[in-house]
Amino acid sequence: QLVESGGGLVQAGGSLRLSCAASGRTFSITPMAWLRQAPGKEREVVASISWNSGATNYADSVKGRFTIGRDNAKNTVSLQMNRLKPEDTAVYYCAAAGVRFLNNWRSLNGYDYWGQGTQVTVSS
Repeated sequence: QLVESGGGLVQAGGSLRLSCAASGRTFSITPMAWLRQAPGKEREVVASISWNSGATNYADSVKGRFTIGRDNAKNTVSLQMNRLKPEDTAVYYCAAAGVRFLNNWRSLNGYDYWGQGTQVTVSS
């Protein structure tokens, strides 16, 4: 089970930190990611992190503003979002892969476990 928290309403230029608590199975040995879905748009992967935090990947739209991290001892994943823009408004989901390594971190098909999502709204 994956449970997100930390969403909310923020003004453009502000910051938010999302957290994801994992339970029920061992997620510490698989890649995890944050995805988002804006109204009328397809769901996209915005950031991913390897099982040992050795590799992180970011969508071009968030590179330099968002930082993904994980704490395997606590079974948590975070997304620090800085310099938020109105176009970052979306429902953000935490997801975990079911395998140790992903061939394509951008592919939604690589993630087998999903949270319920948390709303992030950025006002202009």
